[in-house]
Amino acid sequence: MMYEQQQVQNQMMLSMDMRNNKVIDGRDPTDEERLEIVDLSGMSLDSLPNPSLNLATICKLNLSNNNLQNIPESLTARLLNVVVLDVHSNQLKSLPNSIGCLTKLKVLNAAGNLLRFLPKTIENCRCLEELNANFNKLSMLPDNIGYELLNLKKLSVNSNKLMFLPNSISHLTSLKILDARLNNLRSLPGDLENLINLQYLNVSQNFQHLETLPYSIGLLFSLVELDVSYNRITSLPDSIGCLRKLQKLRVEGNPLVSPPIEVVEHGVHMVKEYLSEKMNSGHRSSIKKKSWVGKLVKYGTLNGSLRNHNYSSEETEGFIMSEYRSIDGLTSPRYTGMFSPRHRFFSHKRIFTR
Repeated sequence: MMYEQQQVQNQMMLSMDMRNNKVIDGRDPTDEERLEIVDLSGMSLDSLPNPSLNLATICKLNLSNNNLQNIPESLTARLLNVVVLDVHSNQLKSLPNSIGCLTKLKVLNAAGNLLRFLPKTIENCRCLEELNANFNKLSMLPDNIGYELLNLKKLSVNSNKLMFLPNSISHLTSLKILDARLNNLRSLPGDLENLINLQYLNVSQNFQHLETLPYSIGLLFSLVELDVSYNRITSLPDSIGCLRKLQKLRVEGNPLVSPPIEVVEHGVHMVKEYLSEKMNSGHRSSIKKKSWVGKLVKYGTLNGSLRNHNYSSEETEGFIMSEYRSIDGLTSPRYTGMFSPRHRFFSHKRIFTR
């Protein structure tokens, strides 16, 4: 055990450039020049020793592809300048509460562990831009996560046990990617209109659980790709007809009645035209629908039929059922046995890219 601890210490020292003690061009190094990368990935570590070096000099820490069951609270609390923390593919059942001390953290990768929840203190990581918690056992997300993480651009929580997303999610105005497929979602938050930058939404493969989509989905002005395949959806909201930037729509594996299959088979542009015309032809008897139509008119998305719209080739070919890949995506591991936390979902190369 002493040998393993010494090995880790040596590796950490080697990973540090130790420019702290040097003078560059006759001046002291800046704070940015002092910050270093420490890579301890793929070392079969069962635990981490208490290091003697200054953890505040680390900006990127890679602990992925090990056998870690916990991360010491005291260690995390001293990572005051860490920007990227990668702990994917371990045996972690929880993240330390002291993660809330990481006020400069921008990227957190905790995929491929045994996490049942995320600590509430993660709300204090207000610089966070990317959160990857795929392939865990999450049953819920912190209630206030959307009120606090206003810089979050990418939220990946696929392959968990989520039954719902907190309503605060609709306040993530910087969010561009939301991947919540392969969960147990029953519904989506009703007020999605604040997600003005959302470009990619994937809530596919919630199988027997997700039966409806909120009308507010038609106010996602920036949405380019929508995947709701393999759910129990019988009708798409008419408001989807107003998504002008939508280029890819995947709805296969649903018992769809509206739009009918003959419309779906003609591609995303035909689906949008069908839903837009349906909205404009008097299907507004519901008070709830009327309120959403009013919002669509107010925001300038409802301008009549889409019949004369000039669609690009990419847009007309955006709906491709035959090429659908159920698990391949932005963050999905491409390995067999992917649900085993002991499997190495990701390469243990020293990378910190998004």
